[in-house]
Parts: sequence; C-alpha cells; structure tokens
Amino acid sequence: MPFGAARFGLSGGGRPALEVSYLVIAGGGGGGSGYHGSGGGAGGYRNSWSEDTYSGRNSSLESVLTLNTGTGYTVQVGGGGGANGYGGNSIFNNVTSSGGGKGVNASQNGNNGGSGSGGGGEGGNGGGYGTTGQGFNGGGGSPDGGAYGAGGGGGAGGNGGGGDGNRGGNGGVGLHSNISGSDIGRAGGGGGSVFNNAASGTGQDGGGTGERGSGGTTGGAVNTGGGGGGRDREGGTGSGGSGVVILRFPDAYTATGNNTIVSNQNSGGDGNTIMLITSGNGTVTFS
Repeated sequence: MPFGAARFGLSGGGRPALEVSYLVIAGGGGGGSGYHGSGGGAGGYRNSWSEDTYSGRNSSLESVLTLNTGTGYTVQVGGGGGANGYGGNSIFNNVTSSGGGKGVNASQNGNNGGSGSGGGGEGGNGGGYGTTGQGFNGGGGSPDGGAYGAGGGGGAGGNGGGGDGNRGGNGGVGLHSNISGSDIGRAGGGGGSVFNNAASGTGQDGGGTGERGSGGTTGGAVNTGGGGGGRDREGGTGSGGSGVVILRFPDAYTATGNNTIVSNQNSGGDGNTIMLITSGNGTVTFS
C-alpha cells in the first residue's frame, strides 16, 4: 500500500489504523564554556520519511508507524543544552532520539550523545561518540599548542572536524529532509573554539560557530537540533538548538496535541498533512 493511503481496516481495540511517517530530532548539546571549549554534538536524528535518503549516521530509513485513532501517543521535544549541557531527548511514541553530547573545556575528552561533542583544545583529547542510527562522533582537540583548536561536534551526517595548532574543528554536517515540504538541513554539529586570532570552527546545518579569541560564539538554531559553538574564554557559550518532531499522515485524519505541545498543521499537497511540533511534551491523538 503506498504511503498516504488510509488503512480502513481495524486494529487494536477496534479502532481504525493509519500510517504515520516521522522525523524526530533531539536537542543539540551546548558548546564548552571555559578555555579552549569544544563544539556541542547535534541531537539524535531518526527519520522514516520515504522521500528522504537516510536516517541518522547515514543509516537506512526507519519504518513508518501504524497507529490507532483515539489513542494518545507520547510526544516530547528536547531543548538545547546550555553551557556545558547535554541536549534533551525528543520522543514520539516508541521512537526516542538522544540529546547531543555536551561540549567540554581544555584537556577533557568529548561526551557521547545523539552525536558526540568535540574534544577540548589542549592535549590531543578525543571526541565523544555518536549513537548508532542517530549521529556521528565529535572531532579531537589539538594535540599541540599554538592556537589550541578544539574539536567540532558531530552531526547527523558526518564526524566533527579535529582542531589543531591553527584552527578549531568544524562541526559535522547534518542531514537534509523534505518531510515538512522544503529541503532543510538539520542536526549539524557546533564548531570548536580557537585561541587568539586563528580560524574558529564553523557550525553546520543549524550548528553554531566557535569563538575566535575573545570574539563571539553562536548557538545552534532553534528546531534543528544543532550543536552550540565552543567558547575559548571563561563565561557563557553557544547553547544547543532545540529539537523538533515532524509527523506526516493522510489528510483523512486530524491530529490534536494536548498539555504543553506547541504545533501547527499544513497540507503537504499530496494527500498528506504535516504536523510540526516545535516544543513541549504531552500526547498527540489522531481522529
């Protein structure tokens, strides 16, 4: 049966069933906030939309969900991590995306998450590991002195770049999806910081850029799960971008969210409705 066609048979409890495609992205990790801070890892990326190519870590697309009307399905949108903070998990029904690894400072190894954060920019520290089927590893920190480049955070589509004596590592690339009707890149890693006036790491696909010397750093973009950029000086940092849950289901049905869920619905123009859930947690019920 092609996706978009309603199943008019009955399933559990005698309720009509429907097929729902999803993109579930967790919140990105915040960048490291102390000296030689690394880029935060992107939030985990799980995708079942058939017109896309990959799910996270360039894995195969996941299966669509067959759900019942009249049942409340859990939804949670993970927030981005703050200074040295992990991103929050995002959930739809039994699909959980893990929050991005939090950035680190100086002589610390990166942290694991949906995608791992980069290693601190002093002493050759390793990047954190991403989660299978969700995201890639962070890049390592500089093994020598010089500019003390910190590693970039991993993204859904690629590893973060390593820092060196000349620059901070770039964030790992994210993945593109058109489940919402437009081709949008999301879940990229944050860039690593760098000392003095060398080149800071650049964020990718929603990830923030690392600090260059005493300049600024940027956070991950909202509803992309991008990792935050790392900071080279003591103080604040680029926060991770919040996650998002996007659902696509036949126009014959409607979806209602309760509790704190913030969402909107639009026609996909192909017999399907797009529900974009941008924050909150609660349940979604189809009717």
